[in-house]
Amino acid sequence: MTEIIAYTLMGIGILFDFIGCLGLIRLPDLYNRLHASIKCVTFGTCGIMLGVFVKHGFSDIGIKALVCALFLLLTAPVSAHAISRAAHLAGVKPWEKTVCDHYEKDK
Repeated sequence: MTEIIAYTLMGIGILFDFIGCLGLIRLPDLYNRLHASIKCVTFGTCGIMLGVFVKHGFSDIGIKALVCALFLLLTAPVSAHAISRAAHLAGVKPWEKTVCDHYEKDK
């Protein structure tokens, strides 16, 4: 039963990673691509890591998977914010159909 749950979590994680990769290809500008890649790949990779933990339990592999998932959950949003803020300060313009620009208000 635990293998079914583990493989389901891994499958959902792979699906999220795939959707994040499609977002990198299909979306129009840096900010939208960054949003798609960080959200989807973070949840996807954490899903895969949780599946590995469920499959292996509290062994060396399972604990390492949990630590990797925790590290990813803590660092990915911060790095995405830093990248988008740096891109905005460097002058990278959003897509012309962007409705609002919250960084523009901070200037």
